[in-house]
Amino acid sequence: MARMTVREMWKAKLEGRSVPASGPVVVSLQRPPFHGCVLGIDPSLRGTGLALVEFAPGRQPVLLRCQTVRVAAKHPMAFALGEIHRAVTAFLTGVEVKHVALEQTIYVQNFQTAQILGAARGAAIAAVALHARPVFEYAPLRVKQAVVGAGRASKEQMARTVMAMLGHGRPLAPDEADAAGVALCHAFTWRE
Repeated sequence: MARMTVREMWKAKLEGRSVPASGPVVVSLQRPPFHGCVLGIDPSLRGTGLALVEFAPGRQPVLLRCQTVRVAAKHPMAFALGEIHRAVTAFLTGVEVKHVALEQTIYVQNFQTAQILGAARGAAIAAVALHARPVFEYAPLRVKQAVVGAGRASKEQMARTVMAMLGHGRPLAPDEADAAGVALCHAFTWRE
C-alpha cells in the first residue's frame, strides 16, 4: 500500500475513515538557512553605515565590505543625500546582492530630525530601487533581539556580538556594526 500524505491522512480522519498506522509522521520545522549577499544599511544624514555580508550554508557569515558614509556638516543636505546614493550604488555594483536590509527610523520627538532621517533613508532606498533589489526594514529592537538576544542591548554589546559572529578582526565603526547587525537580523529571521 502506498504511503499517505499528511493531507490525505487528515482528510481520511475528518471523513471518519480509518487511517493506516504508518509510523510517526515527521514534519521538519527547520527552514533552510539564508543563502546570498545582504547589504545592511543604517541610514543617517552625516554617518550612514553600510555593510555587505555573505551568507552560505555550513559556514559563518562573511563581511565582504563595510563603510561609513561621512559627510561634514558644512555640506548642504542635498550633497549628503547624493553621497549616500552614490555609496549605496557602489555597494550594489559588481556583487550580486540578493536583499537589502534597512534599519527603520526610531521614534524621534523633533519633526525636523525625523524629516532629515527620512531623507537619508529615501536616498538609500532610491539607489536600491534603481537596482531592482528588494528592501526589508527592521526595527532597532528587533535587530538587537535577533543578533544579541536582548532588545535593550547597548551599542557596544551589539558591536562585539556582530564582530564575533562575523569573525572580524578589527573593531567596526558603530554605524558599520549597526549595518552589519541589520544584515544579520535579516538572514536570521527572513522567511521565504
